[in-house]
Amino acid sequence: MPVFINEQIKAAEVVLTGLKGENLGIVSREEALAVAKSERADLVCTSLMSSPPPCSLVAKGTGKAAARKSAAPSKAGAGRGAGGGGGKEKVKELRFTAQIEEHDYDTKLSQADKHLRSGKPVQLVVKASGPKEGATAKAVLERLVADLKEAGVKDTGIQTSGKGSQVKLNPR
Repeated sequence: MPVFINEQIKAAEVVLTGLKGENLGIVSREEALAVAKSERADLVCTSLMSSPPPCSLVAKGTGKAAARKSAAPSKAGAGRGAGGGGGKEKVKELRFTAQIEEHDYDTKLSQADKHLRSGKPVQLVVKASGPKEGATAKAVLERLVADLKEAGVKDTGIQTSGKGSQVKLNPR
């Protein structure tokens, strides 16, 4: 993933984060560069996936080091397969629909239980086909969490969006 520093950033506006991590809001590129210059800092943008892109002020000269550091994990994770050095453990994702039938629910519940009891974390995702199913999706997740409370504990709260809900469970 490319990292852009100072004048390399071409976006008209950026979401600016200060040197101490404080949110400075949406500002023009020129204003962000002026703030960076006055603070004797570099303006660094690591993601162009959102509009406006998030940029942060970092101590002068560390912008390039941050660029190398953020690029290194993507290279390390490029080689998939056996023999990799102790990377992050992969989380098993189980997907459900908001209108799941009882038999399918029981099957997925036993899969999640098996993964948790073997010491692996599980990501439970309930997809909603429309905004009206959002509450149903959350209810399915709450039922799953209750049914799995002996095998796993919530790592995150139940996160709900327009497309559904999700929660991560870690083994007990």
